Amino acid sequence: MKGGKVSAAAEFDEFYRASAQRVVHVVYASTGDLELAKDSTQEAFARAWQRWDQVSAADEPLAWVRTVARRIAISAWRKDTNRTKAMERHGEPGGPAAPSEDRVAVVAALRTLGPELRETLALHYLADMSVDEISWQTGSPPGTIKARLHRGRAQLAMAMTAPESEGGPDDQA
Repeated sequence: MKGGKVSAAAEFDEFYRASAQRVVHVVYASTGDLELAKDSTQEAFARAWQRWDQVSAADEPLAWVRTVARRIAISAWRKDTNRTKAMERHGEPGGPAAPSEDRVAVVAALRTLGPELRETLALHYLADMSVDEISWQTGSPPGTIKARLHRGRAQLAMAMTAPESEGGPDDQA
């Protein structure tokens, strides 16, 4: 304590200790979901702490936290309800399709490339970025990106056409 003033952190801690449980009870009474009430209360107090200078100056800081906690809980409830309705309407989302042999081969070939070539090819072909966009993203000049694309394609082609095993157990003479 400096000059008889309580620090903002100590003031907030005391406010939290004195009122958190009451906020949980209010939100629980509104939602009927204790976990949602606890989570919403925690988030509301976190938001209050982020702007504690304004919240503490309000006439009713507890009313502010209570309102925020209820709104957070309502938003979470809406998301959950909408997700449930969408799943009832459309069914469970399917899992990812099994990768094709070609995709497995391309991924294996990409792993043989160095990180810069792999990143450049992925950004260009998978993220559909232009040379200028890749240049901006990576901080490399456009000429460097073009060279990496050229080298990467050449190395990828070699990796894709190379025999899968040289001198392996099937190659007995």
